[in-house]
Amino acid sequence: MRPQVSETSTHGSSSSSSSPSNRRLNSLLKHLETSPFSSSSSTMSSSPTSANGDSVFANIARGPEDPILGVTVAYNKDQSPVKLNLGVGAYRTEEGKPLVLDVVRRAEQLLVNDRSRVKEYLPITGLSDFNKLSAQLIFGVDSPAIRENRVTTVQCLSGTGSLRVGAEFLARHYHQRTIYIPQPTWGNHPKVFTIAGLAVKYYRYYEPTTRGLDFQGLLEDLSSAPSGAIVLLHACAHNPTGVDPTLEQWEQIRQLMRSRGLLPFFDSAYQGFASGSLDKDAEPVRLFVADGGECFAAQSYAKNMGLYGERVGALSIVCKSADVASRVESQLKLVIRPMYSNPPIHGASIVARILKDRDMYGEWTVELKAMADRIISMRQQLFDALGARGTPGDWSHIIKQIGMFTFTGLNTEQVSFMTKEFHIYMTSDGRISMAGLSSRTVPHLADAIHAAVTRGA
Repeated sequence: MRPQVSETSTHGSSSSSSSPSNRRLNSLLKHLETSPFSSSSSTMSSSPTSANGDSVFANIARGPEDPILGVTVAYNKDQSPVKLNLGVGAYRTEEGKPLVLDVVRRAEQLLVNDRSRVKEYLPITGLSDFNKLSAQLIFGVDSPAIRENRVTTVQCLSGTGSLRVGAEFLARHYHQRTIYIPQPTWGNHPKVFTIAGLAVKYYRYYEPTTRGLDFQGLLEDLSSAPSGAIVLLHACAHNPTGVDPTLEQWEQIRQLMRSRGLLPFFDSAYQGFASGSLDKDAEPVRLFVADGGECFAAQSYAKNMGLYGERVGALSIVCKSADVASRVESQLKLVIRPMYSNPPIHGASIVARILKDRDMYGEWTVELKAMADRIISMRQQLFDALGARGTPGDWSHIIKQIGMFTFTGLNTEQVSFMTKEFHIYMTSDGRISMAGLSSRTVPHLADAIHAAVTRGA
């Protein structure tokens, strides 16, 4: 067994320096001072990263830009005064500015002024109040699963981190390693699940001809999935299409999945941000929890509280019993500990302060609805502007879709044309962030879409 070395200085008292461990340490230090590998030795070989040598990473290829974040990189390089960024999903005010909610500022100020607060590590599972309140937010305060202690919730690094922790847990402990995700879906989904060790397959979701839901294709693909397979479901405001099933369709999906023994994994990035109602946007998740079955739910507070940079999220796993939930939590800790040890305290404290204070919670819901309503207004204004220009095609999907994003139906060539001629930036699949629009910029976008659609006609 390797002996432990005391942290006491080797130049300390005679009693400490005479200990066996310190005598060995002193001997080692003397050996290093005369070693041919010491820094003073003239025989030391040059480092591979020295000024005269090539980098050990010289042969690494440059990685491609992220297709979403790369849009902002290109936008920032553009010097045009009329440039417009509709790529990244972050809320903007009517003036095009980032928004910090008033209730978030108030909660943050209360935390800063609380002299009893410290910066100690959180537990591996995170802030307990945050976890409890997050579960109640998505499952409902009166959820039987919560009352029966069948839910385990851990604080994670926003939605992405919650998905990754859940995926890693499933790769280690679940008998099926295949996850079905919608086609299309958020670009990071396949990467998160693949790198965690799951095999990704797709189920049909979007129908380009109607610019709506391919419900029949969805049912057929899930019906043919192997029993026990994991299925990723967007809780609301599907990214990138903005197309959601109706509540009746959700019920059919639930019945099919339960009959096939498929495991639901909800990604809830937009609760309250889609319709303006926290409860309405959580209805699909609560349908699955109400039947007593098991499911996963990843939550993010990036959009609905504007805490993008705080990276605040939660992973909840609904189990069959309290005993199972307890054992699941013990294994989640073993996933998290070597990954990032424990989560940050500040953002979660803001969320917990707002969720447990009745007045602040009410203030939040008002601000949240105002954001959702502004996006709905942008949809209507864009639809009206295209109609006023007589732009060819049916653009009703713009007002039928919901949430931050709209799948315009524009192709790659049209998108490229709009970027080159109108300085409008979006992902190449034609997805635009409605939150990036304003009453001032809607006419510019409508002009660009009209030109792109009619070009060469």
